[in-house]
Amino acid sequence: MTLTQDAAARDLTLPSGRQIRYYEVGEATATPVVLLHGSGPGATGWSNFSGNIEHIAAAGFHVVAPDMPGWGDSSAVATKDMDHDVDLLELLDTLGFEKAALVGNSMGAHTAVRFATLHPDRISHLVTMGASLGKSFPRSLFGPADGPSEGLKVLVKAYRDPSPENMRALVEIMTFDKARFATPELIRARSDAASARPDHLRNYVEGLADGAPIPFPVDRSLIPSIDVPALIIHGRDDRVLHFETSLWLTTHIADSRLVLLNRCGHWAMIEHADEFNRLVVDFLRASAGSNRPGPSDN
Repeated sequence: MTLTQDAAARDLTLPSGRQIRYYEVGEATATPVVLLHGSGPGATGWSNFSGNIEHIAAAGFHVVAPDMPGWGDSSAVATKDMDHDVDLLELLDTLGFEKAALVGNSMGAHTAVRFATLHPDRISHLVTMGASLGKSFPRSLFGPADGPSEGLKVLVKAYRDPSPENMRALVEIMTFDKARFATPELIRARSDAASARPDHLRNYVEGLADGAPIPFPVDRSLIPSIDVPALIIHGRDDRVLHFETSLWLTTHIADSRLVLLNRCGHWAMIEHADEFNRLVVDFLRASAGSNRPGPSDN
């Protein structure tokens, strides 16, 4: 049976008092995998990972995909008050996860990398897609010399006005094969989801001066200290964040490997869902050592 959004949806209150909506599938005793969405308008744990949650859970993992505060059906939060590291730590504690594999797209990848540097005892594996390091990244060699990329400009425009027209432009620039993925259904769903939370839209736009959507930097000097297995995935045709960020991460994380996908934009988990699911499941299983529990250890 195909998993539905309503069937997977859960809600909880963090110790901070913030409300979190998350999507959960899998046996409670299985190895936890947390999927972290990106920063686009209308982005949620479900919209980013609906094609991955059930598959990864079926491979023997306990999958959780939260809407981070400031997105989806979770609490609104101003950019200046945002700290996804604290939110994620409280989520793991509340769910009783001693450790979890973190799988992040774009902003979610930034959150996962930062968390790995600050809480190395709470992460078992690191997977990034279309990774962003925000202002922590050295001066770009291949992206814009200064200012946002083409894709980020379109993203901000859609935050200011989440009309179907602007959402179409956003989905088209996020994907390589826009004829296949920029469907009326997806465009309308993203537009409706964004418009349903004007507080999130307003906070994002007002927070641009404070560094939205990533006001909390990664300390680049700590990235070489990451000692968990890392899988770095990036689309060769990403027009939002250039794959040089992933090359840099692979260079500086010792136990890492890079998969660069041709004919792929910023949403590898959507455009190449079958390959993405296979890569993640195989990676989690293969790198589950004696001190890093995998599904067989539960």
